[in-house]
Amino acid sequence: MLNAMIFAAGLGTRLKPYTDSKPKALVELGGKPLLERAIRKLIELKVDRIVINVHHYADLIEEFLHANNNFGADIRISDEREELLDTGGGLKKAAGLFIPGAPVLIYNVDVYSSLDLTELINFHKLTGALVSMVMRERSSSRYLYFNKDNQLTGWENCKTGEIKVARKEMTKSEHLAFSGIHLLDYKLFSLITEEGKFSVIDLYLRLAKNEKILAFKDNSKIWSDLGKPDDLAWAEEHLK
Repeated sequence: MLNAMIFAAGLGTRLKPYTDSKPKALVELGGKPLLERAIRKLIELKVDRIVINVHHYADLIEEFLHANNNFGADIRISDEREELLDTGGGLKKAAGLFIPGAPVLIYNVDVYSSLDLTELINFHKLTGALVSMVMRERSSSRYLYFNKDNQLTGWENCKTGEIKVARKEMTKSEHLAFSGIHLLDYKLFSLITEEGKFSVIDLYLRLAKNEKILAFKDNSKIWSDLGKPDDLAWAEEHLK
């Protein structure tokens, strides 16, 4: 069994004016909403249940899913209308909606990627990781650090100089950029002690002191965070 969660609650402020009248999840790429593309990718993977968190224009997302009969999938909504909980808080709130015991694949709705997700699943099973994070060698304003065993050791914000150390060998570690796709063992939910709004990255950094939080290095041809109009235009060109 396999769960999935699509993070679709963001405000999409970087994608204005596209998000002035709709959520980022319903912005179209190649004539299809980003949410539909993510759902279809997960259906191809034979995911058993999909949870989608909603906040900004939540009603429009629910109406879209209803109009398409959930694309024939088992889809549950995690409602964050009252408060946007960030990635960690959103994951914790959704915990009761997943099939108990089954791992959870998390997929940001604005990720455009050619990665074969079965490779990630096989890596996760083989390594026995608590969390497998899809990472790439690319330029970014924020990096995660991993040692020679692909274990998470720290985080850095290059713009502000802020550093968060998870393991002392961070200084000797390789830095990689996060791709917005991660696979976690269901056991993770029992280890969450944070409350309210918090980042899933901060959760992983805390757990990395004692748990296997590993990098899955993605060398697939295409990856983009469709966060800005220019990114969307780039992806449109690659679809042609």
